[in-house]
Amino acid sequence: MQALVNKIWYHGHPLQWLLLPFSGLFALITAVRRSLFRLGIKSQTSLPVPVIVVGNITVGGSGKTPTVIYLIELLRAKGFNPGVISRGYGADIRGVRVVSTGASAAEVGDEPAMIVARTGVPMVVGSKRVEAAKTLISEFNVDVIICDDGLQHYALGRDIELVVIDGQRGLGNQHLLPAGPLREGAWRLEQVDFVVVNGGPANDGQFAMQLLPTEVRAVKGGAVNGGFDKTKPLIAMAGIGNPARFFDSLQAEGYQLALSHGFDDHQAYDKKQLCDLAKDFPLMMTEKDAVKCRDFAQENWWYLAVNAKLSPQFDEQLLNRLHDVVAAKQGNSHGIR
Repeated sequence: MQALVNKIWYHGHPLQWLLLPFSGLFALITAVRRSLFRLGIKSQTSLPVPVIVVGNITVGGSGKTPTVIYLIELLRAKGFNPGVISRGYGADIRGVRVVSTGASAAEVGDEPAMIVARTGVPMVVGSKRVEAAKTLISEFNVDVIICDDGLQHYALGRDIELVVIDGQRGLGNQHLLPAGPLREGAWRLEQVDFVVVNGGPANDGQFAMQLLPTEVRAVKGGAVNGGFDKTKPLIAMAGIGNPARFFDSLQAEGYQLALSHGFDDHQAYDKKQLCDLAKDFPLMMTEKDAVKCRDFAQENWWYLAVNAKLSPQFDEQLLNRLHDVVAAKQGNSHGIR
């Protein structure tokens, strides 16, 4: 099914035209919803600390999670104490839940489990992001909240909006769901504070981002390069929004791919499934996949983490905008505007 969807959204499959009436209905529903918030019929909650939303206008992965990790590290380096909230996709969460170090993907979602494993940042997940944010403020001494996804979650007030675009796939056929990948029209990019293009050329006013591979780590135990031989063929797998990006990056780094296999984003795995896939080959996966395989990982399973790289100009502009928000919120104890 995912393969057919990608053909419709990104490769001009004629089924897109049959789906366009449903896209018109989707456009109407989302326009009404935005109007309800704009007119104050539905309320938006502002918070006493700055909120940075990292999202996109397309369905599927675009590089939001590496961007969130980049922001965590940038803000910490500049003296801030950030916290993160997320929906926790793939997990059955009632209310809100604090993400503890070592939490499983089944409990909190794969991306939250990965973010906390990598950074140790205070993080709360839940479908109601306002409640998650309030919990984060009450239980941790955070002075900035980063919302992982949630650009269209308008109940949460936000001070800075950052959209990440897949530089390879762009906006696809530029149709709204379900005929295309768009959650909102391309016009939305004109309203946000920052547009980051992951792995492709950035237009004027946008910022290019690269995902740079780091060291190979063992899924079991996390050891760095513990006996991994880069010259031998391997099986590559990825359960992310754009698996081809991961496979291309492996080949660019000189890894020998005997087979590459893409899974659906947020897919759960089991031991037999992946042992059957790997056979006697080393198995290479993404960091997000690795957090779902820690409990049953084999000795020759590995993952390759990536780090986001953005320009000093991006850092400077984001920090300047953040300082302006902090100054505006001073003296406003409830954060209500």
